[in-house]
Amino acid sequence: MAETCILNFDDPADYAVILGARVNLTISGAGDFKVQARRLQLNGLEAYRCQESLPRIAYMRPPARQLLLSLPVGAQSLISDGFALRNGDMLLHGSSQGTHQRCSGGCEWGLIALSLEPLAACSKALTGRPISSPRASKILRPARADGLRFQRLFAQTWRLADNARQKLFDRPEVARALEQELLHATINCLMAGEADDTPKARQHHITIMANFEKAIDKRLDQKLNMPALCAEIGLAERTLRMCCAEFLGMSPTRYVLLRRLNKARAALRSADPSRVTVAQVARDHQFPELGRFAVTYRNIFGESPSVTLQRNPQSAESA
Repeated sequence: MAETCILNFDDPADYAVILGARVNLTISGAGDFKVQARRLQLNGLEAYRCQESLPRIAYMRPPARQLLLSLPVGAQSLISDGFALRNGDMLLHGSSQGTHQRCSGGCEWGLIALSLEPLAACSKALTGRPISSPRASKILRPARADGLRFQRLFAQTWRLADNARQKLFDRPEVARALEQELLHATINCLMAGEADDTPKARQHHITIMANFEKAIDKRLDQKLNMPALCAEIGLAERTLRMCCAEFLGMSPTRYVLLRRLNKARAALRSADPSRVTVAQVARDHQFPELGRFAVTYRNIFGESPSVTLQRNPQSAESA
């Protein structure tokens, strides 16, 4: 039987959890982050259609034993590892090195998560070749017929899910048929010629960005020195700036600042305002100058940190 639901989020961390991947989500625009995520869960396949309200950068790594395939749905383009995904393109996510995916405004996108064992078995039965998750992400541009078939089926899936009156998904034979159709259409697209065969230079940049993310994760709560960080990764600062401009659309310093501000925002949202102050949160996240922190925070998120603290969920529950 299929399970469908509509989930709404205003917390990036909660949203990242339901995607099933290991995700660092960094909001880069002002306003309230809102997401509506429609989810369809079948036996060996999960599908999502997500609408997001703000620009953001996501660093996504598939969970073990799963293959992830993402695609733009709306008019807004997704930039994946520096490449703009056109309508009809798909991104096959790398298993050992994550993918940087960003959008410059609100966006709508789809995600297919497949269990590797049934995918490999089905692929071998259909094509004689098993499918495995690639080490690095790859952009797929399937043949026109295969791409159109997948897009029609993906759109039809959500029309069926939205039409609760028919309750088609309550019938096991319908769920099985839909899963097989989606699986077959996905395999045909995966077996298509790949537009991006990950040349050595691109693979090197992906490795640099993966090492950059690891270094940030280890030291985000410390005062970061960019030359020391570059020395740890083992590359010139100029090279890191070039890779960040390509993958993130900004400098490494700006990205680290956004990561720290997002973490501070999460702390303010979850704190009890009767026990925690803005100054304390600022110090805990390596912002020693409270005034500068407040100005920077407001410029990024469109509200002061004190407003975020006062309207957190704990404050609402106690009111």
